[in-house]
Formats: sequence, C-alpha cells, structure tokens
Amino acid sequence: MNVRKSIVAAVAAVCIAGLTACGGGTASGTTDTKADKGLKVMGDAITYNPNHLVNGGKPIQLEYWSWGSKGTDPVFKMIDSYTKTYPNVTIKTVNVSWDDYWTKLPLALKGKNGPALFNIHNSYDALIRPYAADYDIDTKALESDYSTAAVHEDNNGKVKYIDSVINTGNIYYNKTMWKEAGLTDADIPTTWDEFIPIAQKLTKTDGGKITQAGFNFNGDAYSAIYQGLNYQKGELLFTKDGKKANYDNNVTKENMQFLKNLYDKYKVGSVDFGNDYTQSFGNGQTAMIYAWGHMEGTMKEKYPDIDYGVFATPTFTKGTPFAYDRYNGESTPGVNKNQSKEQQAVAQDFIKYLLANDDYIREAVAELNSFPAKVTLQDDKEILAEPVMAAIQPRVKRLIWPGPAPSTVESSGTIAFQNVFQNGMSIDKALKEAQNQMDADMKNSDFVSLENKYAFFDEHK
Repeated sequence: MNVRKSIVAAVAAVCIAGLTACGGGTASGTTDTKADKGLKVMGDAITYNPNHLVNGGKPIQLEYWSWGSKGTDPVFKMIDSYTKTYPNVTIKTVNVSWDDYWTKLPLALKGKNGPALFNIHNSYDALIRPYAADYDIDTKALESDYSTAAVHEDNNGKVKYIDSVINTGNIYYNKTMWKEAGLTDADIPTTWDEFIPIAQKLTKTDGGKITQAGFNFNGDAYSAIYQGLNYQKGELLFTKDGKKANYDNNVTKENMQFLKNLYDKYKVGSVDFGNDYTQSFGNGQTAMIYAWGHMEGTMKEKYPDIDYGVFATPTFTKGTPFAYDRYNGESTPGVNKNQSKEQQAVAQDFIKYLLANDDYIREAVAELNSFPAKVTLQDDKEILAEPVMAAIQPRVKRLIWPGPAPSTVESSGTIAFQNVFQNGMSIDKALKEAQNQMDADMKNSDFVSLENKYAFFDEHK
C-alpha cells in the first residue's frame, strides 16, 4: 500500500471526526517546502498541514515523559490523535511521579537515550533548559497565536517551550452563604473597600467566636495573594536588575497591614480558624477565599456538594491597576536536544501539530482549569461559559509573569505571614527577616526577572 496515500486517508478520517489539527478544522493540500516540513505560516499565524510524510514514512518510536496521565495532561490525548494520523509513528508515554520526575528526567536527558519529548513545569526551567532544543517555529507566528509567547523568548528570539494555558487568582465564594446573607450578583465587589462589608455580612460568630469566616487566607494563600496586591499598586517583585527579591518595602508593609486588619479590625476571619483555607471552604466553614485554578479540581474531587461561584479579585481603586495579579502558565512539552536527528525531527513536528491544534488547548483548559493562551480561543463562548474563565478574560492583558521565580519568594513570604499573624512579630521585623532569607537563597541564583517584558512595565512605581 502506498504510504503517502495511507497517511492522507488517515488525515481525512481524523479531520472528519472533528479534530482541528488542520489549523482550526481546515487542511491545505499544498505540498510546498514549508508544507512538507509540516508547518505553514500564513499571516504570522501557525497552521499545520498534515499532508506530509513524517520520518519519510518509516516506522519510528519516541517516548514522552510526564508526571501526569490521560485526564490530567492534555498531551496524552493529542498523542493518540497524532499517531492515528501518522501510523508509522509510535509515542510511548512514561509516567514518573512528581517527586521522582525532576531527579530522573535530567539524568535521562544527559544521555542519548532520554525521551524525545517531556513535560515541563516552568518552576524547573533552570534544571531542564540545558537539555531542551529550541522550537523549530517562527517566533512571530508564535507571538501572533499565543499571547504570552514573547516572555519565553531568549536573547536570540528562540523558545524552548511556551504557555498552553495560564491561570491567576480569583475569589471563590459559597453561593448558599451568599444567598443566606441577602446578597445578590449585584453585590459582587470590585474594590477592596466594597469587599470588606460584604465579608462582614458573611461572617458568623457565637459568643465572640467565629463559626463562619467571611474571608479566609490561612495556610499558603498569603504567599500568592501578596504578590498580586503588590502588583496592583505598581510594586515589582524584583529589583530593577531583576536579580534580587523586592519584598521589604512600604507597599508590602501596607498590604500586610491591610490583610491583618481584615482579621483584627474587621473581624472577617481569624488566624485560629483552621490552617487550611481550601479545606475550610470545602467544608462549608468559610464564605470566601482567594485561590487559583487548582481550586476547581479540588472542589470537583473532594467537595462536589458545595455550590460556589467565582469573581475577579478586587482592586484598591476603580481604575485600571498596573497589573491585576501575577499569572503562571502550564508549559508546552520540551524537545530533547540530545536525541537523534530523526527523533528530534518527529518531536518538532509533533510540537507544531500541538500548537496549531485548538483541541490541544481546549483539552488543557478543561483538564488544567486554566485560561487559553491561544489568542483565537480567548473569546470562545464555550470556554467563557466557565465562571473562572469569564473572570480572567477581561483582565488577561493586565496579568504579569515574573518568570520562573525561586521558591523562596513564596516560602519566605509564608514565614513572614506566620511570624506576624501567629508569632506576634512586628511587620517591619518580619519583612526584614524574609528579605534577608530571600537574599541568601538567591545569592548564587542565575534567575533574572522577566517583569520587564510585561507590556505595561513602564507604568510601575
């Protein structure tokens, strides 16, 4: 049987089945040079032309490593789709637990037999970057199709991965408690000044003891929320050269005091009201929390009976802030630069297939509870029907990513929170100690902030 004919027939079947690997559901029949390479750039947008041979039609097997699986990693379903389109290609999936992944993967990538494709989390950028090949894709096309692609470009204008989807913090609220307090959709606050009396209405006490918290940020919520609050006031997380943390400053102090006032002055919660804000919300003890997209999965898995809604995190003023919050992305796969030329060529073709494919992004949105980085899907009605997506969409251009920041930015911030809220330490001393710890932890780090790549960077304080 003619291999080219069999591949074209398979492609036709896949497209009829509703896949969008053909660039939003259409396929070009051209066979020019770019099409033969599997990539066609039209108007600075990536489209994938499946009418080409992969590995010359000869059988080839690759490996894809991930800490996820089908249902948690959208790449798995796309592997099924790709290998149906190109039956001469086999991509073996290898699951490695998160705890082992970042030890085993670098060791495997050092040699010549490591996986051709591998899952990436940007917090481990420095660990895997030496082994990752540059994407063989025009960066202008990437920038056109993916709103956050530019922040991942190196000094040579190349990328080793980009964001498939992104997420940020929002306010999750218990709809039953909201209704019991006499609140309606019209009461959803847009500023922190509006938020405080709402949180007070949602707070219940018995003999002076809180039985229902209006707002709860106990646990690790502070380490995330303080970054967003600082950004709202135009304060960067890192110094001008991007190499040191910028934690001990007046804005961090103001925001720590603001959060402390919520508990001590406005009595909407308490540091003694449980250590885990997520669990407190899921158990129906807290009316509102600040959380990221992972909360959606937690609620479905552990607390399916809670009727909850989502609204955008309030800001300090009615006007547009420097940034609404920090965001983080879920990364597209990496390509192993130490694998054979044949394996790398197929891996690069698979990456192009993913990035041109709306189904990949839709899977990522659904499985990772995150907002599409792909521009053409950011106004998609089906996606925006989900409350968390609707909350993020109007703000997406005003979200900032500082880069794969060292973990001390969050861990030391959490310790500062504990020192102030639990140990009675002054805010000034807690911030100073946290700054010293961040400085020590980052002393030998190669990290450089990417805040200066933010479109509105010049508006910062």
